[in-house]
Amino acid sequence: MNWELMWDSVPTLLRGVPVTLQLVGLALLFGAAVAFGVALLRLYGNRVTERLMAAYVFVFRGTPLLVQIFLIYYGMGQFEAVRSSFLWVYLREPFWCAILALTLNTGAYTSEILRGAILSVPQGQVEAARACGMSRSLLFRRIVMPVAIRQMLPAYGNEMILMVKASSLASTITLLEITGIARKLIAQTFAVFEIFIVAGSIYLLLNFLASRLIRYAEWRMTPYLRARG
Repeated sequence: MNWELMWDSVPTLLRGVPVTLQLVGLALLFGAAVAFGVALLRLYGNRVTERLMAAYVFVFRGTPLLVQIFLIYYGMGQFEAVRSSFLWVYLREPFWCAILALTLNTGAYTSEILRGAILSVPQGQVEAARACGMSRSLLFRRIVMPVAIRQMLPAYGNEMILMVKASSLASTITLLEITGIARKLIAQTFAVFEIFIVAGSIYLLLNFLASRLIRYAEWRMTPYLRARG
């Protein structure tokens, strides 16, 4: 075990943290918007939109994320319509291809989490809101969504952690995030074991912080469950 090499590799590997955080943050942000629309269409849309959204969820949950990244990065450029459109400005860049793949993947998973959370809202609360004269939109905004968000936080926390780990796949399309830099260092030093231990420790730290953030959000959104002094 080369401890000196491990210590010297820390600053270099930390340079990939901003790229990893950008990948995860943007994917979760865009994925949340996708998930919200998909969940609503599956719950309140017509039969056609419900089946289309169900097909999207089935495809992106049922295929490996690595395959999705490769299809977007290597496959989209084969279509003349894509190369001649404004999208090519983004799709020719590995960063945005990775963002797109991660967004569509997490959007599929998160939509199912959100859909299940909405369906789990107690019917009694919905009926009570209707009895108070709330409109459908007001009921959804004031009753259904706040309860659903509280219900989905633990499962969404797992999805956040999975996305942090999944961001390492972006290294396969030349992005120099944490894993990409680790592979570059390994090619220079041949110290596979030491470099990957350091890289794994950085991912572990990021996921620890993400889990603490989710736990804090759960604590803030469930005051009735807090221990009383």
